[in-house]
Order: sequence, then structure tokens, then C-alpha cells
Amino acid sequence: MKRILDALRNPVANLALAILPATHCFAFKRALLNALGFEIGVGCKLTGGVKFYGRGRIAIGEQTWIGLGTLFIVAPDAAIVIGARCDIAPRVIFHTGSHRIGDRRRRAGEGYSQPITVADGSWVGTGSVLLGGSSVGSASILGAGAMLLPGDYPADTLLAGCPATIKRALT
Repeated sequence: MKRILDALRNPVANLALAILPATHCFAFKRALLNALGFEIGVGCKLTGGVKFYGRGRIAIGEQTWIGLGTLFIVAPDAAIVIGARCDIAPRVIFHTGSHRIGDRRRRAGEGYSQPITVADGSWVGTGSVLLGGSSVGSASILGAGAMLLPGDYPADTLLAGCPATIKRALT
């Protein structure tokens, strides 16, 4: 029975987030996602078109905003954790999986996954991509369209570019 519920978790969540009003019914969305096994904090607002793939842990802190069309791809052994009071703009991609470089017969070698963390109070700009192994410090900003490679990024910084680099300290 648990395997059936696990298999239905993402399709049910994705359907609900596709058909419910994009910027309404937030309490219902939270209750449904928590019942399905996600960890969604009080006051968190998930907008329309958010999609979940994979069977890993996804935890989103209280009072966090998840923008339209955000995509979560999570492996069972690598969680995605977003802190409290974060703002995730539309069309952000969180992807915990990757591949080692293979030989010339197949460059996408052995697969692996790493967690992603966005600490409290951070803002992730539209169209950003966060790859497995990346960790954003608290109260930081990831500029629109940035690609965050694996690494630990300090608190109170502005990150931007492809790949994202520290542009300046925030005070």
C-alpha cells in the first residue's frame, strides 16, 4: 500500500497544482501536499504549475513563496530543503541529480545525486537553475537566469551569472 501511495504522490500533487487557481487555495494546497508526504510549512504559498518529480524529500519552510512553474526533481537520497521566508520566482529548477563524466562511448557516465539547500530569507530569481550539491546561505539573492553549480555560498550575498558567482555582499 505504501508503494502505491508513494507512486501517486507526485501525480496527485502535480494535478492539484495544475487545476487549482494559481494564486488562491494556498491552505488547501499545503494540507494536500503535507498529506501526500511533502513537508510544507505554515503560510507557505505554492502557485500554479509547480511540478514534482522523484521520490526524495522536499521540505519548504513557513511563509515561503514558490512561483509559477517551479520544477523540483529530487532523488531519494538527496533532499531539497528551502528555508522559511524565502521567495522562489517563477520557472526555477531544482535538480539534485547529475552524472559523472563517462568515456567516449557515453559521456553521461554513472549517475549520482546531491542535496540542495536554500537558507532562510533568500530570494531566487526567475528562471534560475540550482544543481545538486548547491547550498545558498541565508538572506542571499540568486539573480534571474543564474545557474548555481555545486558549492556552499555564504549568507548575505548577491549571486548572479552562468555559472553564478558572488557579485557583492549584502548588508
